Amino acid sequence: MKLTVWTYEGPPHVGAMRVATGMTGLHYVLHAPQGDTYADLLFTMIERRDHRPPVTFTTFQARDLGSDTANLFKTSCKEAYERFKPQAMIVGSSCTAELIQDDPGGLAENMGLDVPIIPLELPSYQRKENFGADETFFQIVRHLAKPCEKTKQISCNLIGPTALGFRHRDDIEEISGLLSDMGVSINVVAPMGSSPEDIQKLGSAHFNVLMYPETGESAARWMERELGLPFTKSIPIGVGATRDFLNEVSQITGLDAVVDESRLRLPWYSASVDSTYLTGKRVFIFGDGTHAMAAARIARDEMGFEVVGLGCYNREMARPLRGLAKSFGLTALITDDYLEVEKHIAELAPEMILGTQMERHIGKRLGIPCAVISAPVHVQDFPARYSPQMGFEGANVIFDTWVHPLVMGLEEHLLHMFRDDFEFNDAAGPSHHGGHAPSQSRPDNSIEKEPTPIKNGDVIWLLDAEKELKKIPFFVRGKARRNTETYAAQKGVSQISIETLYEAKAHYAQ
Repeated sequence: MKLTVWTYEGPPHVGAMRVATGMTGLHYVLHAPQGDTYADLLFTMIERRDHRPPVTFTTFQARDLGSDTANLFKTSCKEAYERFKPQAMIVGSSCTAELIQDDPGGLAENMGLDVPIIPLELPSYQRKENFGADETFFQIVRHLAKPCEKTKQISCNLIGPTALGFRHRDDIEEISGLLSDMGVSINVVAPMGSSPEDIQKLGSAHFNVLMYPETGESAARWMERELGLPFTKSIPIGVGATRDFLNEVSQITGLDAVVDESRLRLPWYSASVDSTYLTGKRVFIFGDGTHAMAAARIARDEMGFEVVGLGCYNREMARPLRGLAKSFGLTALITDDYLEVEKHIAELAPEMILGTQMERHIGKRLGIPCAVISAPVHVQDFPARYSPQMGFEGANVIFDTWVHPLVMGLEEHLLHMFRDDFEFNDAAGPSHHGGHAPSQSRPDNSIEKEPTPIKNGDVIWLLDAEKELKKIPFFVRGKARRNTETYAAQKGVSQISIETLYEAKAHYAQ
């Protein structure tokens, strides 16, 4: 564990909260100091949930460490049981509470409460949020699920969606529709939307659909072994992957795959005249393993992009991602250090980033457009509208999400190209306000200004060269600047003029 400004994943108890918050009839008693209660704000602020997470914190303070914190936990546990009357309870510790070794699981199990008590052992200093969610759901399933009679109609469980998941709510609806078209009913969706009573009925399904391996694979593997439930391996994000998923369901069930592509627009839009300028765009992809791998396939095979970098932050997905990266001729970037990711992006100088909220910040700093494809995300990535990532409608959403930053970037480039035009120059007033009168006076740019040295002070960009550089499209401008500075350094040039800029361009075009 290290101190950092931003993190891709929180500690494992946040993953446990994601599971508890997605469920009903379950309560989580978390042994934690007062400051750790910040975690429940994540759900009400970022996901805009209409209720607080079902979590009771013991909220011990520094002065409590010299007294009996174990009794403080038992008191909180009893009060939570009496107040919320849950069908089951999970108990565990946060990072700080783990150090005082009060054993919440043992304490709760010896209290004689009339509900199942599920202890969580989440190593806060070795593992992180996705592991916490996966392990918590696995323990819930292991304690509550049992063999039972199968449903008459072929049915499945949707496994893996949680609170704070990236578009999980809408993915559930999209996948449910695809399966319904094939005649497959939904038995249980878990953890999101399920109760402990629902978990007991998981065994009545005929198979499981593993939607998100990060948060459901351990439980899916346990159910395959103990309940005889096979699970799907294809993650239906993208056109090709959705077809693969439907074929896999067909093989498991014996039902004919129903591939209704009447709503699908991505293939046509990707090949249309209006978007052919996107072909060959160099993209860097980073996120959780599931979404990053799906994005790589879509980018290369369905959008015509060139994938120049691929990575993920959750080490549990490192092996499959490394294998996919190798098939792309790349070396995977496996790291949870956003500064390392930023350095990698700066070196590759892609024309677009497909990443998380963190990469969106990086893109703003580097002047590279970014589309968000994976958690962690911020409030704008929990839209009110229907916006899945999975299925054929998800493919349409992905096309819009990825293309719009490039389209807006093209608009910015055109404005730079025509900045001296009477209508588009910086001094022209907004057209929707009527007329094009100057909104404010601006200084006379005809007077040559002193050259402005760049940050490292090694070379100086002359004003005419700076102006010419701004005419280069923003998504390759950074690379052009770096190439020119490298060329100037190699030639021993201390001041970059227009001539130097074009000499560097000719040099790198060889």
